[in-house]
Amino acid sequence: MPKIFGIKTRAEPHEYVAAFGARFGIALFGCLPLDMASALGGWIGRKIGPRVRAHRIAARQMQKALPHLDEAAREQALLGMWDNLGRVIAEYPHLPKLRLGDRVELVGAEHIDTVRESGKAAIFFSAHYGNWELIGLTSTQCGLPLTLVYRAANNPLTEELLQNLRARASDARHVPKGVRAARALLQALMNNESLGMLVDQKLNSGISVPFFGLPAMTAPAIAELALRQRCPVLGARVERLGGARFRVTVEPPFFLEPSGEREADVVAGLAKVHATLERWIRERPDHWFWVHKRWPKE
Repeated sequence: MPKIFGIKTRAEPHEYVAAFGARFGIALFGCLPLDMASALGGWIGRKIGPRVRAHRIAARQMQKALPHLDEAAREQALLGMWDNLGRVIAEYPHLPKLRLGDRVELVGAEHIDTVRESGKAAIFFSAHYGNWELIGLTSTQCGLPLTLVYRAANNPLTEELLQNLRARASDARHVPKGVRAARALLQALMNNESLGMLVDQKLNSGISVPFFGLPAMTAPAIAELALRQRCPVLGARVERLGGARFRVTVEPPFFLEPSGEREADVVAGLAKVHATLERWIRERPDHWFWVHKRWPKE
């Protein structure tokens, strides 16, 4: 079995090359002070991002969702998106340094306290917005480790690297999406363990729910789980305040009320979640990762 950087795994030849580049970059950023690493990552993102095909995808998506923005405003927001993405990548080896009261301020801590003190489960949702990795870190630092569902990297070597970095930063449990994840999430809720979910990506096998007024195929898991377990749902977003300083805002909990019509209840629950994401994105369009193909092509 092949080995790279001491890790035994199966991978294709091109994946070794990509993983080598990722590990080299992370090692480089890890050798730099946090602020310098974040600034360098942002600079690289701004220089490279607008030149790749994904930039055109992001521009089309933003034009669909926020048609009121003129071209100059869209380009400024897109440049901010690439800056943020570059910084997120550069900040990975420094995640353990991002502590509450130092570089991270928390709004809505009382909502986390309420969930923790209740001894019952809740579902926290967020999006690829700001540095989304801070959701798990912040909850852990507040004494409420989450079970986090995420999309695993296609490259198993890169996935191994990211998992190691996350494990060093917090006690949150990370579960890759899939059939096993669905069972793991349900079991966590039944054990009164809270969940964290990023709910902004397209799922072809999901259900169509309006997002910015446009039909978007959406994973129903958050609504199905919340309705089944009758647990509260809380939005949590991470704003970048400048450089490697952040504000995590946890919003008041809400419940998805069952009416007896399961499909209608799921759609209504997802619409409520989407309304929260839309509000965040309208406020800070440069914070969201517009590259995800969220809507079908026209």
